[in-house]
Amino acid sequence: MKIGFFQFNPQFGELEKNREQIQRGLAEADADLLVLPELAVSGYHISNKTEAERMAEPVPGPTTDILKMISSQSGTFLVTGLLETSKGSLYNSAVLVGPDGPVSIYRKAHLFFEEKKFFEPGKSFGIVEINGVKIGMLVCFDHLFPEAARTLSLMGAQIICHPSNLVLPEIAQLTTRVRALENRVFWIMANRYGSETKGDKTHNYTGESQIIAPSGRIIHRAAPTEDELYITEIKPKDALEKNITEFNDIFEDRRTDIYRL
Repeated sequence: MKIGFFQFNPQFGELEKNREQIQRGLAEADADLLVLPELAVSGYHISNKTEAERMAEPVPGPTTDILKMISSQSGTFLVTGLLETSKGSLYNSAVLVGPDGPVSIYRKAHLFFEEKKFFEPGKSFGIVEINGVKIGMLVCFDHLFPEAARTLSLMGAQIICHPSNLVLPEIAQLTTRVRALENRVFWIMANRYGSETKGDKTHNYTGESQIIAPSGRIIHRAAPTEDELYITEIKPKDALEKNITEFNDIFEDRRTDIYRL
């Protein structure tokens, strides 16, 4: 299975330009599954709810229509971060799109910083199967909560797709390795780079998107400040092997009888 990410620098509020950049960036992609950053079309540094509502879109909508077109031409399943509107609420979502359109929506469960002013938190985790491989989705700050990745893994996830807009240097590059290792799953973290300034506040994004093997090994890490489309081939069945030794299985050895969560 060929998996990858597209790291780029979305321009705040330039929805059409960002969609065009995604189309150009993925024009030559030959993959089964690709991940784009969090809020890849709108940009991230939102000032107020009115601004968020102006940029929000439904699913299906303009962005998923373009991704459907790309997917129908290439056969690639695409995960993107999206500012979603649904039934009067706003969500920081990840959407999986295939040749027939949207397949699954995940709404960010753990809202970071001022996101709590604009977005409703998601209420569930889920798994979807593509080409016989089980996929889970998280968004950015979710990485800091081990229960999120563990929940997806216990549900059978072999690959976790992780659209991100990271502003804390090095942290997610570490934690996602740990999450992949402790759950024995592949991890695709698609981060953005660049900066956004609103008034006296600037967000600097860290880039360094990465793909992690179930062993915790870094398969590839992008540069901090460059566009990059990266694709690699993996064996998803490697994520079904949960043994650490012949006597230890990371799930069967869990002591749920004494844990307090």
